[in-house]
Amino acid sequence: MKIEKSSLSPSADLWYTRPAANWDEALPVGNGRMGAMIFGKPSDELLQLNEDSIWSGNFRNRNNPKAYDNLEKIRQLINEEKTTEAEELCSDAFYGTNENQRHYQPLGDLHIWQNAPDCSEYKRGLSLEKAVSWTNFTSNGVKYTREVFASHPDECIIVHFTADKKGSISFTAAIDGRDDNYDKNEAYDDKTVLFTVSDGIPYACAITVTAVGGEWGTDANRLVCKNADEAMLIIAAQTSYRTGDYEKLCISQAKRAARMNANRLLKRHMEDYSKLFDRCSFFLYPGDGANSALPTDERLKAVKEENAIDNELAALYFNFSRYLMISGSREGTLPLNLQGIWNKDMWPAWGGKYTVNINTEMNYWGAEIQNLSECHTPLFDHIERMRENGRVTARTMYHCGGTVCHHNTDIWGDTAPQDKWLPGTLWPMGMAWLCTHIWEHYLFTGDKDFLEEKFDTLCEAAEFFADFLTEDEKGRLVTNPSVSPENTYYAKNGRTGTLCKGPSMDSQILYVLFTAVISSSEILGERQDFAEKIRSMRDRLPKPEIGKYGQIMEWAEDYDEVEPGHRHISQLYALYPADIITPADTPELAKAARATLERRLSHGGGHTGWSRAWIINMWARLLDGEKVGENVQALLAHSTSINMFDMHPPFQIDGNFGGGAGIAEAVMQSRCEAVSGKAEISLLPALPPAWKHGSVRGMKARGSFTVNFDWSDGRITKAELLSDCGNRVSLRVKGDIIVTCGGEEIRLTENKGALEFDTEAGKRYGISAK
Repeated sequence: MKIEKSSLSPSADLWYTRPAANWDEALPVGNGRMGAMIFGKPSDELLQLNEDSIWSGNFRNRNNPKAYDNLEKIRQLINEEKTTEAEELCSDAFYGTNENQRHYQPLGDLHIWQNAPDCSEYKRGLSLEKAVSWTNFTSNGVKYTREVFASHPDECIIVHFTADKKGSISFTAAIDGRDDNYDKNEAYDDKTVLFTVSDGIPYACAITVTAVGGEWGTDANRLVCKNADEAMLIIAAQTSYRTGDYEKLCISQAKRAARMNANRLLKRHMEDYSKLFDRCSFFLYPGDGANSALPTDERLKAVKEENAIDNELAALYFNFSRYLMISGSREGTLPLNLQGIWNKDMWPAWGGKYTVNINTEMNYWGAEIQNLSECHTPLFDHIERMRENGRVTARTMYHCGGTVCHHNTDIWGDTAPQDKWLPGTLWPMGMAWLCTHIWEHYLFTGDKDFLEEKFDTLCEAAEFFADFLTEDEKGRLVTNPSVSPENTYYAKNGRTGTLCKGPSMDSQILYVLFTAVISSSEILGERQDFAEKIRSMRDRLPKPEIGKYGQIMEWAEDYDEVEPGHRHISQLYALYPADIITPADTPELAKAARATLERRLSHGGGHTGWSRAWIINMWARLLDGEKVGENVQALLAHSTSINMFDMHPPFQIDGNFGGGAGIAEAVMQSRCEAVSGKAEISLLPALPPAWKHGSVRGMKARGSFTVNFDWSDGRITKAELLSDCGNRVSLRVKGDIIVTCGGEEIRLTENKGALEFDTEAGKRYGISAK
């Protein structure tokens, strides 16, 4: 195996022999801001369209003014385990004054009618290497091809029609609104149709037709092409969220793109996309019973019904998660919501919002390790959008400084409690968890300018808790009121409860946030007095505890869960995405984490796609490759639609990103001492037994290393590290190795089973088995 060359599996396409029967079988394209789901129908094609800033309305202040006056009362009720009374007070004084934040909405449906009787030789697919969806079929002896791609540089979605016989391209196309929800739907001129909506966030969509040969133009609200050699539909959209003259801008974007031919548009699109996608790749050799020559839906069926071990399908899942990240989250766009940028419903499941008690965070778990740091930036931008609203919520509801968010936010960065749902609504940790992503980005990149820019944001998130935390009967600092996300417990008096003080996840998130503030202060030499205050508070946070079942306790008390197989496993935040619990450093807690997972799974846990994805990551952190393999298999068999989308059910994109991150954690894990920059990298720490042979290119490790490696029979044969910052590295690899740089062998120091050496910035280090 050559380390220099990157290669995907030969089956790097998703492909099928029939059109999509429904939305969950359609194929996604996106440019970060605009998305489309392509059904691949020969005669009546459908593209369901989205734009990331089409939401149901403007910002509104939903903070409940009664909250602070009742804060101490609800705390006392929680302390006394008067759960019913506490929850009644919560519904009156702490729910938002309007139940709902704004929700995500679709743009519209583009219909394309192309007369194609007696179709044969049908195939459709999605190329991950090109980011192009394609449909091929033969009708009346003519071979037709439609290609759809979403161009980031040209901010348009392009539908390109070709045929192997000149003069064969004829079609009619029209856009339709969801639930009759539009104002204009008419010809703007003889080549362009304009579609506008004023409800919610106003927007416009311009669609232009262009062709070679034949005739083309508009007819009322339709686009028509007759007897052309080839043709294009170019779709542009803009909203009032980003520009005042959104109609004019989208028209100019569509027309500018129409002045280029299809080859140039495709070239510009692929050059932009490839800069990101080609950085990293993941390849596994086939497993037993797999057949990569089959269509994707048949491969998934074989996994589900025959328990086929399709290693290349697992690799495809990883690379598909990278495709979705690049397609759905680019610099300057909004972050990925529950559906990414792909949503068909006027009122989607859970509003298609940003659910920040795990789901939004999970969307970005793979961004850094998959070498897509730029795609992480929309999340950081959104945190800044939330800061001022979070200050208002902190002052209004709690009379605290800093900034806070509950378990959801929306396009406007709304931070008030969402829903009227006791298990989820009154959870004050959303901003804190989101801010840990700022810290993760720094650990992976070593970008001190970024850290300095975001340091005040980290501090402000911590400032809220400096005021909000209260002392419990054991002298610990705890959150109160709070919940363990979406779960319910049996109190000592036999009542069920959700509201509580000091749930385990809260203390774990705060430990990571406070550590980020303390370390950032030391790195930057700023706000050292505040950092010392936070350090003393961190020392008083509850530590993970082991309960009566040998499990990590979920609440401050060793309560039983009403639902032992619950989808959230919040008490294991310390295991993943944090690294507070590790087999090496905290073996007893790691054993308890295993018991927690086994208990959840034995009661039916992992039944949602995103929960299964989280479980993959946690087994990887427990270094159990066999369990990783079993749960990847379960994710493919039970939580993956034929278009490879994660199914909650319904569709929810976080499982795709969480699953991709989990596959990465199985083959490489890393840690970093932030102040010194010293990194620890483990290669193949939790390799499933079936993944005997494979290769990785371009994964990123904390400490700012780019890592390539090959393995055979479960052991590294060759690897390479590129050091970006010149940090010292501790390497964990099975077997004896030699490290070289520029032809010179590097002296290695053994430390607790790892091999350490210093690196220089910009240099490559080769690793080979002895």
